[in-house]
Amino acid sequence: MRRFYSVLICCALCAALLCGCGGGSTGSGGAGIRRREYSSEELQFTAPAQGAPVAVFDTSAGEIRAVLYPDKAPQACENFIALAQRGYYDGTVFYRVESGFCIEGGLDGAGGSTTAWGGSGYPAETTDALHHYSGALCAAMNTNGEGGSVFYILQTLPEAPAADLLAQMESAGCRQAVIDAYKAVGGAPYLDYTDTVFGQVYSGMDVVDAIAQAETDEAMAPLEPIVVNRVTITTYGEG
Repeated sequence: MRRFYSVLICCALCAALLCGCGGGSTGSGGAGIRRREYSSEELQFTAPAQGAPVAVFDTSAGEIRAVLYPDKAPQACENFIALAQRGYYDGTVFYRVESGFCIEGGLDGAGGSTTAWGGSGYPAETTDALHHYSGALCAAMNTNGEGGSVFYILQTLPEAPAADLLAQMESAGCRQAVIDAYKAVGGAPYLDYTDTVFGQVYSGMDVVDAIAQAETDEAMAPLEPIVVNRVTITTYGEG
């Protein structure tokens, strides 16, 4: 099994933050979490364009919809879409959930990871247009810095990052629009430029919040399996 470490270790990378940052998500509250509506011209805060690709996660906890950004993260989107259309994610589980951080899935039933290209990974795709705001759909990178089938959705709380981290962002030249977005909706800016953001939840953040509240074991696996029944690729305005 190829273990994916990026989500586990990137908190230690805050001091090495490189910033340039961009737009966020909103979502209705779930599990007692209230998420504010936030207006911005940043991409992740704008309504999906008509006909934009959308991933629909039919889970045992409810439905989650995320718009995808193939023009900003082409390899991550191509890989995810191909695997979804192949049925790779159907019947898998969210094998790791951490309240206030993320929900993670994408391993097959045998505990393995693959790609649309027969297992060959792809590098992180980073851009100033996409950032790790709460609700971001991301591809985890393995210890070789390559992406595979593993994805996670940020479930960070709707509150500003720590003051010292905001100061690092400012000193690194992060755009004010991005700092304002992180302050408004929360997120994990220390993951920017390490992992790949390739989508944003626009419907079902209450489901993401509920999944993140599941009781877990020491490995952060839900005690009661939370199943991804099916991932369907459609377009915004259809289905």
